[in-house]
Amino acid sequence: MIFLRQFILFCLLLGGIFYALFSQFGATVIHPLTIYVFGFFALLTLITYWVTSRLIRANPDNFMGAYFGSMVVRLLLSVGLVLVFLYKGGAQERPGLWTFLGGFFILYFLFAGFEIWSVLSNLRPFSKQG
Repeated sequence: MIFLRQFILFCLLLGGIFYALFSQFGATVIHPLTIYVFGFFALLTLITYWVTSRLIRANPDNFMGAYFGSMVVRLLLSVGLVLVFLYKGGAQERPGLWTFLGGFFILYFLFAGFEIWSVLSNLRPFSKQG
């Protein structure tokens, strides 16, 4: 429950910043499709965090496999999203291509960083044996 509260606060703060930038500078700074990329990463972060935490709860020794598995899924789906954008004609709009890619990578690293922070902060410390 703590994760969900922090995640909602993170999304509201990040969405507010993007909205303020879009209303101030328009499409020259924030691509019009950024809201869809934002939703994509929000949903992807929720799913990968849920899978990672479930696998870690099942067996704490699965941390590395679960964590890197979720990062690989995030990377592959993100590359797929960029390729779909380019295939649908995104490569033709020169200034729009750079604003899309800039917003995409900013959101990618912010959401990946949030997931890393939340997974590591919710791990229980190892108990002392003997």
